Amino acid sequence: MLGRKKKQEEAEVARRDAERAEQEAREAEERRPPQPKGQPTPRRKDQVAARRRPLVPNDRKVARQTQRERTRQLREKQRIAMETGDERYLPVRDRGPQRRFVRDWIDARTGVGEWMLIVVLLFLFISLAVPEQLRIVMSQFLWLLVLVVLVECWWVARSVRRKIEERFGEKEKGIRFYAIMRALQIRRLRLPKPLVGRGEFPS
Repeated sequence: MLGRKKKQEEAEVARRDAERAEQEAREAEERRPPQPKGQPTPRRKDQVAARRRPLVPNDRKVARQTQRERTRQLREKQRIAMETGDERYLPVRDRGPQRRFVRDWIDARTGVGEWMLIVVLLFLFISLAVPEQLRIVMSQFLWLLVLVVLVECWWVARSVRRKIEERFGEKEKGIRFYAIMRALQIRRLRLPKPLVGRGEFPS
């Protein structure tokens, strides 16, 4: 019973689609300008077929390949933008004149925070091969370094806010956190890559 009912519903849907297609063909034929003499009148079947357009490409494999190629090209442009600073293809978090200014200002200075990761890694390796007393001294030095980095982060956030307000009037949301995170990164590993040298502060 269920199968018979389903077939009847499918037949009804097909019948309605056919009627709709014929109706559209008749309306199109009524709107069509008169056919020039000497040319054959197109059949209604051909007109209906010409009006139908696939919603998706017939060859899905070609469509997937095209999409993959577009994605690959976009990623390549984004990779190049990370090296050249091209605003068109940078991630949203790196776009805008304020963030460009912050990157240049951070990259022009030499800070303690950018060496923090290297110091921590050295401490972990060296602490495995030194006596207990020396390890305690190294731990105290490491905590002192952490304190210095925290103070530096506060100073960077304060300086960035002041410079942004002087230059642009109103700072963007999250700009101070953006500056702190870049200041804590090793210069060689920063993305987008630095475009200014040490001491080349933006004017």
